[in-house]
Amino acid sequence: MPLHGKGMLVVFCEVKARDERDFNEWYNREHIDERVNLPGFHRGRRYVAVRGSPKYLATYECDTAEDLATPGYLALLANQTPWTQAVMAKFTRFNRLTLRIQADHAHGVGGAIAAVRFAPDPHLRRSLLAWLQEVALPKAIARPGVVGAVAGENDLEIAHAPLQAKSMDHPRADEAEWVILLEGSDIGAVGAAARLTFSLAKLKPFGVTAAPTIGTYRYLFGNQR
Repeated sequence: MPLHGKGMLVVFCEVKARDERDFNEWYNREHIDERVNLPGFHRGRRYVAVRGSPKYLATYECDTAEDLATPGYLALLANQTPWTQAVMAKFTRFNRLTLRIQADHAHGVGGAIAAVRFAPDPHLRRSLLAWLQEVALPKAIARPGVVGAVAGENDLEIAHAPLQAKSMDHPRADEAEWVILLEGSDIGAVGAAARLTFSLAKLKPFGVTAAPTIGTYRYLFGNQR
């Protein structure tokens, strides 16, 4: 089945080793549930890196990308719980992307995911999307061990909304980055599919000038409603 909506918040972050126990408890016991119960949100999942960085990845599926910039959501970001404030103060890396899902070939829930990030030429997005929909994603999910794939485009206006609202959830988006998530039952399979499908050579026709960032992650915890 497809994702639970057409919007997705993707968060990459890290903390120091001495802070990981509290960080993981916070995520599993408070943060995922808090987000999932917001209007428009439906499912949250989190992962830990097997290969690549940042070490932790979380995804939150919502009806639309606009759910990531509603007054209620921004008010929550500006008034975090004491536990959230304490944990976020210890982040050593943090990157937040507010995606409009442009291609959804998701199928069930796998225990492994490969995350691919790159910045194409915005003028070539139409040809990029056609390639993703018709060639890249179908080929990737046809490989053994890969069960689904989605592609999303970071919406900069929505990504910057917390800054405008002066919340403590500070994005650092400065270009229209895309995120591809390949999901499967095997870590090695999703990683190999990502590296083969999204090499710099294959992305250059869409204006990508730097090698994509590729990380593989295993599933830790999730919740939905």
